[in-house]
Amino acid sequence: MNGDKERRATSAPLDRADERIRHDAGLAGATRAFLDRVRSGDLGALPVVIGLVIICTAFQSLNPVFLSSNNLVNLLFDCSTVGVIALGIVCVLMVGEIDLSVGSVSGFASAVVGVLWVNMEWPAWLAIFAGLVVGGAIGALYAVLFNRFGMPSFVSTLAGLLAVLGLQLYLLGSTGSINLPYGSPLVNFGQTLVMSPAVAYTLAAVTGAVIFATAFRTAARRKRAGLSARSLGSLLLRGIVITIVLELVVYYLNQDRGVPWMFGLFVALVVAMNYALTRTKWGRSMNAVGGNREAARRAGINVRRTHMTAFVLCATFAAAGGILSAARLASASQQAGTGDVNLNAIAAAVIGGTSLFGGRGSAYSALLGIIVIQSIASGLTLLDLSSSLRYMITGAVLAVAVIVDSLARRSRMSHGRA
Repeated sequence: MNGDKERRATSAPLDRADERIRHDAGLAGATRAFLDRVRSGDLGALPVVIGLVIICTAFQSLNPVFLSSNNLVNLLFDCSTVGVIALGIVCVLMVGEIDLSVGSVSGFASAVVGVLWVNMEWPAWLAIFAGLVVGGAIGALYAVLFNRFGMPSFVSTLAGLLAVLGLQLYLLGSTGSINLPYGSPLVNFGQTLVMSPAVAYTLAAVTGAVIFATAFRTAARRKRAGLSARSLGSLLLRGIVITIVLELVVYYLNQDRGVPWMFGLFVALVVAMNYALTRTKWGRSMNAVGGNREAARRAGINVRRTHMTAFVLCATFAAAGGILSAARLASASQQAGTGDVNLNAIAAAVIGGTSLFGGRGSAYSALLGIIVIQSIASGLTLLDLSSSLRYMITGAVLAVAVIVDSLARRSRMSHGRA
């Protein structure tokens, strides 16, 4: 008995027992493994990070105001509204579908809140809840059309875009807009409310600690299963570096107004969705259905229910983004949700790394992608360039992201990683 324990303690991990396979160790080994993953098409967030560095460098050289703390705080406010909508787009893209009506749903939800809160004098919290429920109901309708009648999501959501926009125009009536009570908690949340420095520094430290604890737990589980795992020193170093970076970002933003609470809500939703997609049975079902629907069905996964949750979450996040946008503008208008909202939400999810082919993506795609989109918009605004250039540049970035995704997918298939 003791001899078996000793052999297990001294033997190599199960995933490194085959001597015919190269096993990388140390810093040089980690670098080689990273390069091998990139060559095989497992790019992760590398393209968007490189793109963001190029964008920031270019705009900062053209206008030194771009990376000022004041402009970055405004950028974070703007990221939060469409970013929440993009988070819903990630859900439907994960199962290989699409929702083209998120802009209309966001505008309609803001109109519902305005009518119930201002015109009918409902409590603000109840009006917000009703707006979210309406969004979820629209998503459930799309799922029924897809599951029961086989209507392609492209067609049903395109029809929904027009129908929901009509409902929004009808609800707002001839006035065309409803001003939300200025100075109310919701409007303050969308326009001015920022974290105190103590709270922001504490949350940054807690975030670093949570990242370390999660990685440590994963390493411990791998060791108990007899698999290789990262050393405690490397995990600790990674957690310390992330914490220091977050603290420096908070310090820089505090040179102006500070970290917006609305952006904090967006990040919290991203973290929660990332946990759900990576650590739960539902998240594994989303990946499986998006990767191969028939194989997922034969494996016992309830494919219809998975599609239902994806569409409902997408529409609910769209409604939440619309309500946040109304709070940001202090009004619900007929223009809410129109223009480039659909483009930016879908582009943010794809640019951030979520595959249009389904089965691959991350909640962090919405965060990274919307920062890229809003950075382009902010930089062009500071340069006083026309919106036509913003549309063309955003479209070009989206096209490049799709091309990179297609090439990476082809590379993964050739290397057996698809």
